[in-house]
Amino acid sequence: MKPLAHVNTDVLEDNKPVQTLSFLQMLVSILASFFGVQSDKNRKRDFEQGRPIHFIVAGVFMTVVWYVSIYLVVKVVLHFV
Repeated sequence: MKPLAHVNTDVLEDNKPVQTLSFLQMLVSILASFFGVQSDKNRKRDFEQGRPIHFIVAGVFMTVVWYVSIYLVVKVVLHFV
């Protein structure tokens, strides 16, 4: 059996546990990326500490919320025109 090229063991090389992002940190990162103002330091932190599935799910959810809110604003404005 061949060893895997990359295995995520959730520990760093010096046996310290990997810190994960808090919900608030992830939310702020996603909001910043929506507006294109994510700092390089936070982007690196996200790639080192964040889990891709969390960003994917939250990003899709926030995109749906964005489009639904735009749709509702347009409906309200057209209703009063």
